[in-house]
Formats: sequence, structure tokens, C-alpha cells
Amino acid sequence: MRERDIEQQLVVETKKMKGLCEKWTSGSSGWPDRIVILPGSRIGFVEVKAPGKEPRPLQLKRHKQLRALGFKVYVLDRPEQIGAILNDIQTS
Repeated sequence: MRERDIEQQLVVETKKMKGLCEKWTSGSSGWPDRIVILPGSRIGFVEVKAPGKEPRPLQLKRHKQLRALGFKVYVLDRPEQIGAILNDIQTS
């Protein structure tokens, strides 16, 4: 399965929860691919990778920055992780 396919599944599952799954195009590098916004003011950031791939060092730095601000950040590389990620965002 390709990264693009996993990312599209994330979008579909987020919409089923009446949420938004927006592409983050900040103009600078390393930020997570998607911002997931769920009802109840719940926000999480998702880095989507192809199966078995790891975030690059700059991406890990950005994840650390976001976590230091109190945000949830996830690395998604398998479609079966989507439900748990969305549930964690919803319940946090």
C-alpha cells in the first residue's frame, strides 16, 4: 500500500466522524502531512508514511515542537492504525 492510499483512507474515516482532515501546506518543511480537526475542539497532527517508513530528522524535530505546545502528533504507516488515532484525538 502506498502513502497516498493510507492518507486518503485517513481523510475518509475523519469525514465519517464529521471532522476535517486538511493538508498542511505551511511553506516550510518537516511539518506533519495532515491536521485532523474533530467535533468538540479536538485537534491532532498526522504524519503519513508508506508502510515501514520512518519520519526524517526534521520531521521528528517538528513533531517535538508541536508536542511541546501540547498537541497530539501521530505517525501513520498502516491503515489499521487510523481508528486508534482518530479515537485518541477524539477522547483527548
